[in-house]
Amino acid sequence: MGDRRPRRRMVAALAAGGLLFGTAACGSGSGSAASSDPNTLEVWTRSDPDSAATYDRVFAAFTEKTGIRIDHQPVMNFDQQLQSRASVKDLPDVLVNDTALMGSYQAQGLLKPVDPASVAGHDQIDAKTWATTVGIDGAHYGIPYSRQAMTLMVRKDWREKLGLPQPKTWADLLTLAKAFADDDPDGDGKKDTYGMVVPGSAQNGYAAWWSASYLWQGGARIIEPTKSGGYRPAMDSDAAVHTVTWLKNNLFCSADHGLVQPGAITAVTSTATNFQDGNAGMYLTGPYNISSFDEALGKDKYEVLRAPAGPAGSQVLAEGENVYFGARTGKTAQEQALAAFMISPEGQRLAMTGKNQPVVRIPVNTTLDAAAVRHDPRWGVVQKAYTEGSVQFPNAPAFAPIKQDTADALNAIFTYCGSDVRSSLKELNDTLAGDLKDQDLLK
Repeated sequence: MGDRRPRRRMVAALAAGGLLFGTAACGSGSGSAASSDPNTLEVWTRSDPDSAATYDRVFAAFTEKTGIRIDHQPVMNFDQQLQSRASVKDLPDVLVNDTALMGSYQAQGLLKPVDPASVAGHDQIDAKTWATTVGIDGAHYGIPYSRQAMTLMVRKDWREKLGLPQPKTWADLLTLAKAFADDDPDGDGKKDTYGMVVPGSAQNGYAAWWSASYLWQGGARIIEPTKSGGYRPAMDSDAAVHTVTWLKNNLFCSADHGLVQPGAITAVTSTATNFQDGNAGMYLTGPYNISSFDEALGKDKYEVLRAPAGPAGSQVLAEGENVYFGARTGKTAQEQALAAFMISPEGQRLAMTGKNQPVVRIPVNTTLDAAAVRHDPRWGVVQKAYTEGSVQFPNAPAFAPIKQDTADALNAIFTYCGSDVRSSLKELNDTLAGDLKDQDLLK
């Protein structure tokens, strides 16, 4: 798999550069019209036009309620533009972006710390969710806004036609995948269906993202916190070796063909469309796909299930978005008011409903039930997957290089069937130790 140390040094250098940007960004810049207006907040969201329309409804309701205006900037190329704004000392007031980016943003000095008690309604968010916003120094650096957990989408019509039960274990999963591949579930007389969809590319860390739920179910972790306040790599554990070996031997290097779609090892989510295209029977993925699957297949054709259990249970990867306050001064009260509205029952309902793409999947406000708000029991399955059995990537470290190195290693293991899993994961563990050392977190 080669020496990844040069790239780790480059990542560390970029982070150091970000610290300079972040320190400068604490000043009062003049890069946007909103900067000079004390009653206007410049808010960035990572959103396409459809989801931006949902945010606009939320912000309009907030302005009507408080009189505080929102200069909403939907941004797709978020990180590059954010660094550009930091370099001219003018960060947005509020950012809404992925939970996994918190550690990187905080390390670069781009965020203000948040006292949860300063945000009205903070007590309606549970401790588990608040804990995911704690940085290396023990302070909070975000307000939870939306969460989601992976669930298993299954072609119900195929499963019932073949007379098979819903999968509850890894063994059941393999049985169902083999039946979907071999037993002509679509009835066209051809062997042209596949067991499951896998976005297994190393690109953008997809192999690690998809494999994470199986790692959790196998009792493994990628990195673990230590008693001394740092982290240690954990991909050389027996649980990790067992899980990765199971994935390799049973899905990617199996004598049974068709358990995963062709090209799975190079697929990313934008190209892994076999489930909605109608020729694959299962997909472990996020609930944001529910609306598009409904449109492509029909709600009656598939079901949303809790992931089957591995040796250590049925935990799955959780993700989400936080509200972040940019590292600038002067509008703290307005920022706190916006965050309070966004996590309120009213704000969360607005973000979960309407004709456009929802921007809250599972509400962080514990007074709300996702299935009741959406009038769709499938979202209750997703909410239970989050509350009862989910694990997020550690957000306090800058996790992007860790995820990418893990994806590179897993993709190589799945690609080369003659590879030795234990030695490959030992090499990965050494690489992860270097990633943590670069962040001064190997303790």
